[in-house]
Amino acid sequence: MPTDEHSPEPRSHRVYALAAIAGILTAIADLAVDDLLFTALLVLAACMLLGMLRPRRPWRWVIAMVVFVPLTEAAAFVLKISPTRAQMYGSVLTALPGIAGAYGGAIMRTAINNLWTKH
Repeated sequence: MPTDEHSPEPRSHRVYALAAIAGILTAIADLAVDDLLFTALLVLAACMLLGMLRPRRPWRWVIAMVVFVPLTEAAAFVLKISPTRAQMYGSVLTALPGIAGAYGGAIMRTAINNLWTKH
């Protein structure tokens, strides 16, 4: 059901929780695998899904998800898991594929909505 320009989106708090969980799981995968391209792919896919779920203002999904990647890797120091300096810098750079994914998902959702709308 489309919403008008100024109405709030229903149940967005669940999507924010999904973004946080995806960010934490992405950081855990980055710590385990230590492959920046795999981490970028996970961020791209998750942000694309989030952008498709809620296509209005896709930049918020990048922030909501990507902020948890470096925070989780920094919290790994408490667990005596030391990410490398490159992993810490790379976790901040995951915002770049996140932007592409979130906006790509929003555009895809808009295109699907336009295709299936009855004229």
